[in-house]
Amino acid sequence: MSKLIKRALFLMPRLSFMLLFCSGAALAHPLIVTTYTGAFSDGATYIIQVPSPWNGTLVLYSHGYVVAGSANPAYDVGDPLTGDYLLSSGYALGGSSYSTTGWAVQQALPDQIEVLNTFNKLVGTPTRTLAWGHSMGGIITAGLIQRYPSRFDGALPMCGVVAGGVGFWNLFLNTEVAFNTLFGAGSGLQLVNITNPSGNLSIAENLLNNAQLTLQGQARIALAAALGDVPGWYNPALPEPPPTDYTDREYNQYLWLSASQLVFGFDLRSELEARAAGNFSWGTNVNFTNQLENSEDYNEVVALYQQAGLDLASDLQALQAAGLVNANRPSVEYLGENIIFNGKIQVPVLTLHTKGDGVVVNENESAYLATVMAAGNAALLQQLFVDRAGHCSFSSGETIVAFEALVNRLDSGAWEGLDPTDLNNAANALGTEYNDYPPSYFTFQPDPFLRPFDWVNH
Repeated sequence: MSKLIKRALFLMPRLSFMLLFCSGAALAHPLIVTTYTGAFSDGATYIIQVPSPWNGTLVLYSHGYVVAGSANPAYDVGDPLTGDYLLSSGYALGGSSYSTTGWAVQQALPDQIEVLNTFNKLVGTPTRTLAWGHSMGGIITAGLIQRYPSRFDGALPMCGVVAGGVGFWNLFLNTEVAFNTLFGAGSGLQLVNITNPSGNLSIAENLLNNAQLTLQGQARIALAAALGDVPGWYNPALPEPPPTDYTDREYNQYLWLSASQLVFGFDLRSELEARAAGNFSWGTNVNFTNQLENSEDYNEVVALYQQAGLDLASDLQALQAAGLVNANRPSVEYLGENIIFNGKIQVPVLTLHTKGDGVVVNENESAYLATVMAAGNAALLQQLFVDRAGHCSFSSGETIVAFEALVNRLDSGAWEGLDPTDLNNAANALGTEYNDYPPSYFTFQPDPFLRPFDWVNH
């Protein structure tokens, strides 16, 4: 989350040209790409790139969370290598910055539609429009096809918050309640209605680092992590620790809490509280014992508590008493509007997630699948998984073959070529340039999401 240099907004559209010298699966001759940039009336900037020849398809990219105060440029693809491949294959690319940073879903949805409107004016109407995006861009992608179904032909939400905003932040609150109850007594740590986010995060980080020094602290860190289904796998370059290597898995959860859960839960939450005019998460009516029993990390917690000589039932009872956090109803409604899902998809959707994602846990996919199935649209949804740790840690090769699988679904009318072996072979065929990790698609079924909240169970 390093700060980036802020850039000036372009008040009028600009037009420029560039040459891409393509190789491999791309064109064998220089490709001319016309690039349009500009700004909308709300201050959001946009970028559109159109190759010549253009195949008639526009791919709209939604970027992820940008920390308030950081630079906020427009992006039209997740990484340059993938972008060059798509441009050389004839696809036009587009995307906006969104007019604000932080949890900018409210602004992102209309800003992204304005990119489509601008494309129509500057270039012409596409024959096909696809939506895709990473992380918060995944929830925006799913939100776009739900709110503006007539504007899209397919979607690829990647590592996305597809459980919806309310469930996502409630799951973080699970971990926050446990962390504050087990470690935060007398520290001044604030769960919600945070008044000093940077100071609040500093308190949490000190508590976490001190807890990691003892077996008792490690066991309780594991409990806090389990209630958020935080995986015991952190480094994408390393293999997953064995299922019963509870010490190593807890250390990986400690790393995730330091890098993600504490940051979102005790700092970045405040930005969204300001947007929503209050607290949007609750712990009332949550049975923390049941939550733990349904967590993928249950056995780890039991083993580490026994090793540390702690009484797990006693700590769970303390969490139950401390979890009576009430939400502000209008704030919940704001977050639900921005956005939760009804499952009424009208176009093919292919989702992509890594197994060891500790920012947006893979169980988000179970929540989205359940919502789509309840709406009777399961035939339109397929979900792919990569056997790797990390948030959005897909190679360009894995990304490209997922994109091509979605296009193939639109061309053929059927889901084909989604076998993990076929996908890995296709990614390998692109060459080492596109694969900074060995392609690692695999067959996987996530556990149920612990705090589901959508239009089905609203």
